[in-house]
Amino acid sequence: MSYTNTFITVSPDCPVSSSVRPQPKGGAKTKPLLEYELLSAHPYCFTEKELIYQVHVRHQRVTEVELREREGEIRQKLFAKSHPCMRASMLPKKYGYGIHYDHEGKIAIYGMETSRYRAFAEGEEEGGRVIAAMRNKKSGGQ
Repeated sequence: MSYTNTFITVSPDCPVSSSVRPQPKGGAKTKPLLEYELLSAHPYCFTEKELIYQVHVRHQRVTEVELREREGEIRQKLFAKSHPCMRASMLPKKYGYGIHYDHEGKIAIYGMETSRYRAFAEGEEEGGRVIAAMRNKKSGGQ
């Protein structure tokens, strides 16, 4: 489910030329906004699995009391089904953020206009592979 020593560049068809902070919709925080808030405030603190969990409980507005009482059940139910990797996240597909996984699989984000993004994308950072986020649209004659 997760990567290590990997940098995910923005999607080749990303619609922005520099990173943009995701916005709430209808007064509620979206999943991309929650991912952005967690990763920008806590770089290299979350693995992909932990990020999925943290975004889920915030998006569902699970209370602290409910978390204490049902954390195991919530995790089990959440991970009973598969989840797309961060290559499919709107952060690199729509909002212009590259995603770096360190040697432990912990994640940080970098705006596409930053020198750190360029260093990762150009392979100047030590170790790791570089892959692109998934495209927003299917290529071909469709």
